[in-house]
Amino acid sequence: MPKHFNTTGPVHPEDHYAIDPMSRLDWEEIHALIDAKKFFVLHAPRQTGKTTTLLAMADVLNQSGDYTALYINVESAQSARGNVAEGMKRIVYSLVEGAAIRLKDTRLREWRETIWDNSGPHGAFHGLLSRWAQENAKPIVLMIDEVDALVGDTLISLLRQLREGYIGRPGIPFIQTAILCGVRDVRDYRIHTAHHEIITGGSAFNIKAKSLVMGSFNPTEIQTLYQQHTTETGQIFDPDIFPELWEDTRGQPWLVNALGNELTWEDKTARDRTTPITLERYRAARDSLIRSRATHLHQLTDKLREPRVHRLIAAILAGDENLSGIPADDQEYVVDLGLIEARPQMRISNRIYQEIIPRELIWVEQTSIMQQQAWYLTPQRHIDMPKLLTAFQQFFRKNSQSWIERFDYKEAGPQLLLQAFLQRIINGGGRINREYGLGRKRTDLLIEWPVDETKGYYGEIQRIVLELKILYKSLEATVAEGLEQTAGYADQCGATEAHLIIFDRRPEITWDDKIWQRAEQWQGHTLGVWGM
Repeated sequence: MPKHFNTTGPVHPEDHYAIDPMSRLDWEEIHALIDAKKFFVLHAPRQTGKTTTLLAMADVLNQSGDYTALYINVESAQSARGNVAEGMKRIVYSLVEGAAIRLKDTRLREWRETIWDNSGPHGAFHGLLSRWAQENAKPIVLMIDEVDALVGDTLISLLRQLREGYIGRPGIPFIQTAILCGVRDVRDYRIHTAHHEIITGGSAFNIKAKSLVMGSFNPTEIQTLYQQHTTETGQIFDPDIFPELWEDTRGQPWLVNALGNELTWEDKTARDRTTPITLERYRAARDSLIRSRATHLHQLTDKLREPRVHRLIAAILAGDENLSGIPADDQEYVVDLGLIEARPQMRISNRIYQEIIPRELIWVEQTSIMQQQAWYLTPQRHIDMPKLLTAFQQFFRKNSQSWIERFDYKEAGPQLLLQAFLQRIINGGGRINREYGLGRKRTDLLIEWPVDETKGYYGEIQRIVLELKILYKSLEATVAEGLEQTAGYADQCGATEAHLIIFDRRPEITWDDKIWQRAEQWQGHTLGVWGM
């Protein structure tokens, strides 16, 4: 089969378009840590190429002739949870069979039973590694993947056996280096013991020399990856795709590959390799990927339910710049998950996640809103936005209190409810692009609506800007600030219609005073202003 973009499991260069995983690391630093006999952590968000990179590192080290390097995955022990005997038995199995299969070293199979009988679950892993180090001609580098998938006392036992071996050197033989790999840094392992004690991985494994983070692709690597497809098949990508691809993904490897797969395979017309990949084909592929609710995207949004994630994402969605109650560790944790970037400012990591997160948060509500697209189309097939927003005002007045109570993210409830309403109407016919960020105190929405169904996005496009603001100060000041921001965003997007929507959440204000609409002029723009 020809090479293709990989979206499942490790990358195999013989089958997949691939960026050399060794080029994505500071190999000089890693090699120095190994030479210095250090234990350290390598972490990165899910599906960024960690396993592929560890396997490549093991190959390089083994081929050097200086080390014996072994990769093992301990995720199978997760289901043992607090059953240490069962969990450690599975980890020992991963070690023993990994050595036998990957390195053709079957000695650990011969030692396993005796060492387990003598040392038990809290010592067998340490005992095997010690015996192996004693008998092996070369220093051993052990790479342990999915460590943070382990739960409770099983994780404590593994970390403490590694620590015991580390501090016992050189008197007692032990491996040269252990590399722990997962989504999170070891400091973020929240371990609940059988006695409901909570400790952190950092306290159980306080011997790590360093935590290294594996980054995403850079713009050059993205183009290099896609160029491999062009070289292999002759199919050409419009250069205008790549700036969009970068902003949509910020180099997240799974997203980059998933979009490549959508463009070159899921779009069946593009299987004819003489078909050029245009910018509009790219945008259609992006929309298709978002609508697919693929496993990676669905797993990512599962994290939104965690309290540590909720606090920060809710602040970003609501535009709240006050993070004083959010611990720094929680911010670092959400960064580690790949959901946000902290620099140069706190923001959701990329445009696809910006789209996915509110969609997932409002999925149930969106599907239960009884509105039809046809109600809001003019005879010329334009969206009648004043009619739509008038309908939403009444919907919001009637339903907001009960509906927002259903949301996990009540802080951003009004913005999410409007987006659910819009998504129900626009979905399947147009696009909604979202912009929001910490401290902006606003959410920017751009609706793109193809007027001619037959031409789609190649024909006339109706572009409408909506700016959503929560009333924090006086109405006059909020309107004045909002008009300038809305007009500026409309100019930036090339929109011909713009509306400022102000949500008043003060409980003492009556609905008759909250619901209003008027037109305002701002530097040549006529803007609709709506109170809710």
